[in-house]
Amino acid sequence: MKQLLLSALCGLALLPAVVHAQDQQTIRFGVDPSYPPFESKAPDGTLVGFDIDLGNAICASLHEKCVWVEQNFDSMIPALKARKFDAILSAMSATAARRQQIDFSDRLYSSPSSLIARAGSKLLPTAQALKGQRVGVVQGSTQETFAKTEWEPNGVTVVPYQTQDQIYEDLTNARLDASFQSAVQADFGFLKKPRGQGFALAGEPVKDSRVSGDVAIGIRKGDTPLATSINQAIVAIRHDGTYQKVAAKYFNFDIYGE
Repeated sequence: MKQLLLSALCGLALLPAVVHAQDQQTIRFGVDPSYPPFESKAPDGTLVGFDIDLGNAICASLHEKCVWVEQNFDSMIPALKARKFDAILSAMSATAARRQQIDFSDRLYSSPSSLIARAGSKLLPTAQALKGQRVGVVQGSTQETFAKTEWEPNGVTVVPYQTQDQIYEDLTNARLDASFQSAVQADFGFLKKPRGQGFALAGEPVKDSRVSGDVAIGIRKGDTPLATSINQAIVAIRHDGTYQKVAAKYFNFDIYGE
């Protein structure tokens, strides 16, 4: 009996270590699945998109399991800090302002921003051209910060939404005059879809560093082991061709950039 009790106590003592080891085999990524072709939901509810495939490739390279935790984009960083998940993989630009709050992995890809409007509207992504117009942006996005800083003080009505799909719905129903988002998302997620008929990119992409630059994986400050592992995996999937195969499913150009 004493031997059985001793064995049981030893098992309980080892339990935390076992649970911890299991935790180390999982990476929980925060994602807002409302931004095709980067992340969205298929009709059966499964998550699909470029970021989802990249995340799964990173986890496979590390021999770990990906767990996707859905989160509104505007509350993504607070949720990461609160440890709701381990990292953010949701088309998030690694801006200077965000780097003050969290760390980022090496670059996943590059993405400028573009304005969408009715074809022939002659609108441009400038304060002067957009004066008196209503422009939709995603809450918490770099596009929202830029538009409220550069356009709103000059008579442009900037309207924040929780998801990109809500913006497109109001744009197609004439409740918005334009939408401001990632240029790639605008093209593949809207203009090449049936609902995007009659709309077009308005002017040239905005390449201001505040809305254009590296997209990366957000990581809590100080989580060096995870950052190191993810960066090693990014190098590995680019070296073995996995990254290029994933990208070719969605784009006919080099989205990684120079």
